[in-house]
Amino acid sequence: LFLQSTPATSIPTVQVQGQQMNLQPPSYTAASQHTEQMKKPGQNFMCLWQSCKKWFQTPSQVFYHAATEHGGKDVYPGQCLWEGCEPFQRQRFSFITHLQDKHCSRDALLAGLKQDEHGQAGNQKPSNK
Repeated sequence: LFLQSTPATSIPTVQVQGQQMNLQPPSYTAASQHTEQMKKPGQNFMCLWQSCKKWFQTPSQVFYHAATEHGGKDVYPGQCLWEGCEPFQRQRFSFITHLQDKHCSRDALLAGLKQDEHGQAGNQKPSNK
């Protein structure tokens, strides 16, 4: 009897350990965020939300990302945390409109990148003027 019950009890234990092992690597998640932040060819627009800094190919991709990842109903903090923006309290619908108008137009994204470049790189890049 004792020998028959041993495999039955050891199987769930293995499954539980397997689940714990699946949940474990938060360090891997952090590492993968760094690879996402690296600019790939054709990605010229960056999400400047707080410390996001992810690259995208088009302004509409940035808007979609920011609206869902930062402005989603479960994650939206109640104010815009875009770099350089006033942190006014805004309803989510108002924020989505604000995001599209003020931060995710092509011009606004390019202007934000220029400011960001100057802040980090100093005068390393020659200007095109």
